[in-house]
Amino acid sequence: MNIQPKITPVLDPGFVPAVLWNQAFEAKAAADPASHQVDIALTRNDGTCFRWSGKLLPHTGENIALNETYVERIVKFLLWQKGGNIILVAGDDAIADMLASRYCKGGIREFDWDFIGKKIYGSPIEVKKVSVEELPEEYSGSMTLGRNLDGCRIGFDLGGSDRKCAAVVNGEVVYSEEVVWDPYFQKDPQYHIDGIQDSLERAAAHLPRVDAIGGSSAGVIINSEVRTSSLFRGVSQEDIEKTLGKVFRTLQKEKWNNIPFEVVNDGEVTALAGAMGMNDNAVLGVAMGTSEAAGYVDPEGHIKPWLNELAFAPVDYSEEGGVDEWSKDMGVGALYFSQQAVARLAPPRRLPV
Repeated sequence: MNIQPKITPVLDPGFVPAVLWNQAFEAKAAADPASHQVDIALTRNDGTCFRWSGKLLPHTGENIALNETYVERIVKFLLWQKGGNIILVAGDDAIADMLASRYCKGGIREFDWDFIGKKIYGSPIEVKKVSVEELPEEYSGSMTLGRNLDGCRIGFDLGGSDRKCAAVVNGEVVYSEEVVWDPYFQKDPQYHIDGIQDSLERAAAHLPRVDAIGGSSAGVIINSEVRTSSLFRGVSQEDIEKTLGKVFRTLQKEKWNNIPFEVVNDGEVTALAGAMGMNDNAVLGVAMGTSEAAGYVDPEGHIKPWLNELAFAPVDYSEEGGVDEWSKDMGVGALYFSQQAVARLAPPRRLPV
């Protein structure tokens, strides 16, 4: 389909916004009386379920490629936005077969199959054909993050190029510092542990005591435990499971006398900070650093149990979009909403880097 935004980006004239492509497809499907509905559920082993429904064109001729692009990109986005390791498909066996052939070992979405499935949820992504009646109802919870700034507190953020840390007394910042580090390809877990503790000690030196510590980090953080993170990509999976996965809990117990010590994804902190700053809810936060992180505060002021790793979510449907060096996919968020966008656009436009 020929998609042309009203405003053509000067530095990226071939950009095809995902939302415009999807809207054009949906209009085309709505206008075809032979279109049919497909229902999809993303589920996790804990019973969490997210639902999606849409109409597809008759699955013949040129429509096949359009249908496959539409569903595959939607499912990819939902996997990284909501999260799940079981994909249930009702209403089109050919679409289910297409997804199964891509989300598997050797498939073009092997990175997602392994990363989301095994590393985050403990088992590879599966695609199953079911009837509509067999699809589970949507189910997800929420959690409340504290917004208490009283007392003596330390806040930190672990990024791909620096560690940020601040000391706060009753909401007033008394110390703030950024320390350059290079975590991506460090193989020794102790490099990361020492770096985190160093930043905390620097901040603590400016406080009479430490009542609580709160932090954010790139990666998937659940219950203050690291399931996976780009920061630790140089560390073996065995060492992540043995040490870095529970690094924050270990520091809490061994170095900080079991004071409250909570860590979440950096995008969730961005969303929470935005909600607090605007005194409002229903806030999408996007942290644009070495990569892209995102978080969402719902209308009730809660954080949803979504994955929100939008660095890997497709945003550009151009056939000439940038290719992410890690996932090997094209047109994903990290190449458009982070420092990587500058590097991607600089060479062809002769921009200083």
